[in-house]
Amino acid sequence: MNWYVVYTKPKWEKKVAEQLTKFGIECYCPLITVVRQWSDRKKKVELPLFNSYVFVQLEEKDRNLVFQSAGVVRYLFWLGSHAIVKDYEIDTIKKWLSSPEKCDVSLAAFKIGDKIILESGPFVTQEATVQEIKNTHYVLVLESLGCTLKMDLK
Repeated sequence: MNWYVVYTKPKWEKKVAEQLTKFGIECYCPLITVVRQWSDRKKKVELPLFNSYVFVQLEEKDRNLVFQSAGVVRYLFWLGSHAIVKDYEIDTIKKWLSSPEKCDVSLAAFKIGDKIILESGPFVTQEATVQEIKNTHYVLVLESLGCTLKMDLK
């Protein structure tokens, strides 16, 4: 079975994942925990790693079942066909989110446009293109995953 990417209404990712699970559809909504500050308090909240995206694993003939959920808008397309995410890419995301280690990265030798192979961290062995270098962060494009990764420098 393939993993497909479902596009959801804004801020509906967790609700859609919950509804799809109730319908018996295997889905994955990667969540990260961040600290949000309000005027009177700080709170840890879980936010989706990918805004408006939920991954679903089903047979091609069952693709229309996801539209039973009220928050599903459409499937994501890549190069004119349904975007398919490979199992190892989903496993890489799961491994990265469960990894307690923090990565130290040095960008002194890289220039914008360079193609690099990540040597450590959750995306080890993934090829990326350096898109932006700033004092506080850098941006990498992971073409095999079809996403852009912003890494904050600490």
